[in-house]
Amino acid sequence: MSQHYYSNQPEASHDRRQLEEHLRGQTFRFISDAGVFSKKGVDYGSKVLIEAMEIPDNADVLDVGCGYGPIGFTAARLSGDGHVTMLDVNSRAVELAKENAKLNGILNVTILESDVLAAVKGKSFDVVLTNPPIRAGKDTVHAIFEQAYEHLRDGGTLWVVIQKKQGAPSAKAKLESLFGRVDEVTKDKGYRIFKATKTFQ
Repeated sequence: MSQHYYSNQPEASHDRRQLEEHLRGQTFRFISDAGVFSKKGVDYGSKVLIEAMEIPDNADVLDVGCGYGPIGFTAARLSGDGHVTMLDVNSRAVELAKENAKLNGILNVTILESDVLAAVKGKSFDVVLTNPPIRAGKDTVHAIFEQAYEHLRDGGTLWVVIQKKQGAPSAKAKLESLFGRVDEVTKDKGYRIFKATKTFQ
């Protein structure tokens, strides 16, 4: 398998660049680099998710596969006095996200290197957000869904963006096998946003 962004230690030569992005009415600056997801700018799927996601005030939020930070930082700004934990298996992405948190003055985040949700064992959240690493394979994507369910509080929501051609129907079927309710919130240019709610047992 050729190396890609879902690698713990990217081998690609550094190619740092600064980006400016407008997300949910706010301006962010990001440092990106080779060897991380969507290095040239925030990808369209993440933007669709960012526009659709609902972040309650004071929520405990988890961003799985945070990359250099766009989804998690937007959630942090939307959450008021809430807190966002951001995870990525890619050590380069984790370091960039930490740098970008400082660059944007975002204090209510914790950024951790983690394979899937291993680093938050025993913790629970109100909202989980993910633009899952499709290139890592269906098993990894489904593991994110399964572990997100375990880490959500009753009534909590998992927000997922996935392209139809990259497995949206099978992803929805997997979510429906786990969660009490799954809604397709929006679709845009082939991207689907699913909101899966952990209903009370």
